[in-house]
Amino acid sequence: MGFWAALNPVQASSSIDGLRVRPSPERTRIVFDLGEPVEHSIFTLENPHRLVIDISSAELRADITALTLDNTPISNIRSSARNNGADVRVVLDLREEVHPRSFVLKPIMQYGDRLVIDLYGKDQPTASIFEKSEKSLTQMRDVIVAIDAGHGGDDPGALGSGNVMEKDVVLSIAKYLHDMFEREPGFKAVLIREGDYYIALRKRTEIARRSQADVFLSIHADAFITPKVSGASVYAISQRGATSEAARWLAEKENRADLIGGVGSVSLDDKDDLLAGVLLDLSMTASLSFSLEMGNEVLNRLGKFNKLHKRTVEQAAFAVLKSPDIPSLLIETGYISNPGEARKLATSSHQRRLARAIFDGVRVSLRENPPTGTYLAWVKQGEPADGVTHVIESGDTLSEIASRYRVSFQRLKEINGLRSDTIRIGQKLKIPPG
Repeated sequence: MGFWAALNPVQASSSIDGLRVRPSPERTRIVFDLGEPVEHSIFTLENPHRLVIDISSAELRADITALTLDNTPISNIRSSARNNGADVRVVLDLREEVHPRSFVLKPIMQYGDRLVIDLYGKDQPTASIFEKSEKSLTQMRDVIVAIDAGHGGDDPGALGSGNVMEKDVVLSIAKYLHDMFEREPGFKAVLIREGDYYIALRKRTEIARRSQADVFLSIHADAFITPKVSGASVYAISQRGATSEAARWLAEKENRADLIGGVGSVSLDDKDDLLAGVLLDLSMTASLSFSLEMGNEVLNRLGKFNKLHKRTVEQAAFAVLKSPDIPSLLIETGYISNPGEARKLATSSHQRRLARAIFDGVRVSLRENPPTGTYLAWVKQGEPADGVTHVIESGDTLSEIASRYRVSFQRLKEINGLRSDTIRIGQKLKIPPG
């Protein structure tokens, strides 16, 4: 049995400076740290099981003898030079059959080019082996809130007196907000940026979409040419541009952050996305209405303890908000260019109050208008007195079903008369009321 993958060839030689092996419940991941992009191919052999990784125009400089292979299907890793030293072959001796997948990653943050090999055991699911039905994927799921701390890394954002940097303030607020949603039943939070590094604006919305986010919140701290301006603002995307000159200026400033963050100048990829951009603008109408309602809830709560720069939700063409299927808000928590607000924004107590106001506003909105198939929607429509019925699908486990419906594992077994943890596809389970 074999598996083959190859990339477009490159002419420059590359060094393999590091090799990492990371086991997880889902897979074992092998990462090659590269000096340059490479052409590679992989294939499997049997009797005994092996995975062969051929890397062209490369030299192995990493020490593979000290790698820890515990809790992995790999028993040994060996290498040899090929084609008069021009290429390298790495062989993984395996304890069992695996299903490999390979891909490359471009440089980001502290990482350079990487070649990634994922090993899935025969009992571990991959995207190509099975997919649960849409009903199963959405039934009783949590509402996912993506929280984006603006700027980061080489882009500090706005600077306030006392060397207060926007990137630090908003990351702290984002982390407080994340913890609040994580503690709230029916919600799951995803931090777009977890540390002090930069992520391109379009990449932020891509991360939210890959996380299947229901809501996207981008946290910022404003600045202006005069220190007298102060107050918090909330923005939603406008299909027709900004609703005021100030909003338009701010949108342009935030959108220019891509150049500061090191993404580079205008790329051909942007031109290729012209049609996609038109379609995105046309499809934003559905999420815009909810964004405005949610924005008003957040703004009302911010106004209870904090000065507001604008008492209505503004609309502007922020690149980071252009996600048609995800209701999105950009929240300017205050003017860091105002010395008084900068001092408050730098304190953990004020950061927590800002996070709480955002949390309360978003929570109320989502409880009133919960996404279909979520736990919040189930609660709002009224939990049936006799519970619900779940039909077992491929990949289901009793523990996962109990967690999904928020019932105890033992109670689920008792009400269905199960003497073991074994279940079968098509079997119907009664889910007791919570």
